[in-house]
Amino acid sequence: MTASDRTKIVPLTTARWHDFAGLFGERGACGGCWCMLWRLPRRTFEAQKGLGNREAMRALVDAGEEPGLLAYRGPIAIGWVSLGPRLDFPALERSRLLKPLDAQPVWSITCLFVAKQHRRSGVSVALLRGAAAHAKKRGAHLIDGYPQEPKKGDMADVFAWTGISSAFVAAGFHEVARPSPTRPILRLSL
Repeated sequence: MTASDRTKIVPLTTARWHDFAGLFGERGACGGCWCMLWRLPRRTFEAQKGLGNREAMRALVDAGEEPGLLAYRGPIAIGWVSLGPRLDFPALERSRLLKPLDAQPVWSITCLFVAKQHRRSGVSVALLRGAAAHAKKRGAHLIDGYPQEPKKGDMADVFAWTGISSAFVAAGFHEVARPSPTRPILRLSL
């Protein structure tokens, strides 16, 4: 049995909020982000780091949106992927590096978070495959990811929050642009 066979991928809903909050912990995954960095104007994001960002994510979920997917092994949430139509992430539009590649409508994967004890066990690849299936089911034709490609040992895991390119490649994505030496843009046609 492979790691992905043991991993269940499901949307974040109000019924799963406590699992998500448990996975993210007191720090909101990293520095009070609560996966709101790409969804808010920078000034708003900074002003409400921590509890404010948690409540902003909670409001999205309570409104019936599915801002991402959770990975479970057994009853415990062990991973998260944030995804949605690129227009859901206004901070991408402000990014110098991550400008749209073309006029085609795409979905974007903006964050991957895996509990420390489950890293390097296939969870990211399972989340990315789940993200592709989820996006396709909702009518998406293309999905882009913006992973890091650090030199070996160059980056602590916590700073690889957009994912690592090798996981995207393992999930079937292909590099379509490289706006900087360590920042490829990978795409999957659905």
